[in-house]
Amino acid sequence: MPNTRDIRNRIKGVKSTRQITRAMQMVATSKMKKAQDSAKSGRPYALLLSDIIVSIADEFEEITSSYFVGKPVKHRGILVIGTDKGLCGALNGNLFRNLSDVENSAKFVAVGKRASQYLSRTRRDLLADFTLPDKPTFSDIRKIVDFLLRSYDEGSIDTIEVLFTSFINTLRQEPELVRLFPLNGLDEMSEKLHQRFGVSDHEVPKDDREIIIEDREAILSELAVLYLKQEVFQLILEAQASEHSARMVAMKTATDNAGNLIDDLTLQYNRARQAAITQEILEISAASFSK
Repeated sequence: MPNTRDIRNRIKGVKSTRQITRAMQMVATSKMKKAQDSAKSGRPYALLLSDIIVSIADEFEEITSSYFVGKPVKHRGILVIGTDKGLCGALNGNLFRNLSDVENSAKFVAVGKRASQYLSRTRRDLLADFTLPDKPTFSDIRKIVDFLLRSYDEGSIDTIEVLFTSFINTLRQEPELVRLFPLNGLDEMSEKLHQRFGVSDHEVPKDDREIIIEDREAILSELAVLYLKQEVFQLILEAQASEHSARMVAMKTATDNAGNLIDDLTLQYNRARQAAITQEILEISAASFSK
């Protein structure tokens, strides 16, 4: 049985750890609220943009743009959105588990140090890796999208897909793999987007006015690029909301566990102290009887 000094030192160490986890919990809570608000505020724009693309595309009998026409898939392009830091529970582990079924011919682009480290460690074809600030702006996403589009146009990859952690609520985050390019199933794409954001019974707005577009391919291509940028930006916001939520829950659990451990150690300390006092009394009593 450990002596009272060892137990007291361990109680002191656990209290220090609890202070750290509590501070990290408060920081994560503050960041979580802001990240959740940013993710939720961007959803209506993403839905409206998808509805506009579907509405305009319905006006054309045939679309020949490579962004809308599927092609034989030799190399899938997958953007993996991980985290830069740990201490967020099983968030990254659950995310990377979805890569086990992806064939070896796929090529990857990583966002976040954890994603880059995992892809390098598992010897996957990593084309590039990026890091983002805690509060990414639309311009911060441009370099990622430009690289994806350049690789898609050059034929290095034949699809643009995103693996991220979808934010559902504070206690629930689920990994999801979404295909963004090519846009060869617009109705299905729009339907899945509305389902992911929890918007049901939607109807694409119809406009009876005649639309005259001189260069329809150019318009659709620009809309497709804008849609890709907005979707990547939105998915990164969703992933950051999931990260901060998972970290807040993990730190709260660690703080609660530290409190329970302190209670157990305090009880153990009191028992050890009581046993030591009892032993001293017995020794004094034995000494008095020996006289």
